[in-house]
Amino acid sequence: MSHIAFLNIPGHGHVNPTLPVVAELAARGHQVTYAVPAAFTAQVEHAGAVPVVYPTTLPTSDDKWPTGMGAALQLFLREAKEVLPHLERAYADHRPDLVVYDIAAWTARVLAERWGVPAVQFSPTFVAYEGWEEEMGDFYDNPEVRQAFQDIETWLRAEGSTTDPRTYVGHPDRAVVSIPRSFQPNGDSVPAKYTFVGPCLGNRAYQGDWTKPADKDVLLISLGSADTDRPDFYRACVAAFADAPNWHVVMSIGKHVSPDDLGAIPDNFEVHRWVPQLHILGQATAFITHCGMGGTMEGLHHGVPMVGVPGMAEQTINAERLEALGVGKHIPRDQATPEALRQAVTDLTTSTEVATSLAKLKQEIKEAGGTTAAANTIEAEIPRT
Repeated sequence: MSHIAFLNIPGHGHVNPTLPVVAELAARGHQVTYAVPAAFTAQVEHAGAVPVVYPTTLPTSDDKWPTGMGAALQLFLREAKEVLPHLERAYADHRPDLVVYDIAAWTARVLAERWGVPAVQFSPTFVAYEGWEEEMGDFYDNPEVRQAFQDIETWLRAEGSTTDPRTYVGHPDRAVVSIPRSFQPNGDSVPAKYTFVGPCLGNRAYQGDWTKPADKDVLLISLGSADTDRPDFYRACVAAFADAPNWHVVMSIGKHVSPDDLGAIPDNFEVHRWVPQLHILGQATAFITHCGMGGTMEGLHHGVPMVGVPGMAEQTINAERLEALGVGKHIPRDQATPEALRQAVTDLTTSTEVATSLAKLKQEIKEAGGTTAAANTIEAEIPRT
């Protein structure tokens, strides 16, 4: 039995993709520990890992995150400084044989170097490709970003690491990437140290069941779990499909908006604060989404065309990728009128070209191997004694 330590940050889009892999590794007989804040202990325990709890300094809601990248880098640096001594103490008497870490869990490589064990990055999003540094020149020239990397370098040197800060943050020694290669910009030029395994999805029966109505096409609408205080958007969706009896619409509105804020709910709608999204997508015909990477991958896994209405920069990139691959439509949030939403859904669900592109992507995801391939890649990095 080997001891594999997962290190992550407190974000559903970062933790959730790893949990099926944790369950697979635990089922293979490995001891898996998982360093997370207390709010995530139930999820990691359900996956078969032993939680290693640390106090986080990161914001707990999207509206508290800074918009500038320099400020965001400083947040992750502050988190690393605070978390590192907690994890050192927690693992002092039981060091892992291998560390698996999220792209933003900056404590991981320092600890792996200190312990003399390999580290594998688990990336739920895009990774560096050939020429990426040159394309990101404006990003690195930003004074706040330059200062952040200087501060990261100062921290690394104080912790005994000689790694270049840009390499430390953006260039792992080995990585598992839980998206299909074709979704990655310039995927053909990504180095071989990155293994694209596609979405890692597990059994979520614990989230509840849902049954598709007979003789209806299902449209799922969700803006995720965080940026959901959007009553105008939900009202636009109601207006778009209220008189579309061939559609059964399932709309998740989150915790901020009340169904009473939406006016009369049509008979072909069901409105919830939360839904078992993966289960519904397995029965859906279309998906209107904010294009978080998790939901985007779940949609592609099930071959569902998506209308992307993003709220953040990285979500916009995902929506643009869907459109470029011919499996989705990007509608900027300020242009998400009832007419635009309905037309986009109609265009996507009646196009043979879209259906063909989705089938091709779905097959690529199947062949990438998902959870099994991720577990195999991680296992292969465990030192053999």
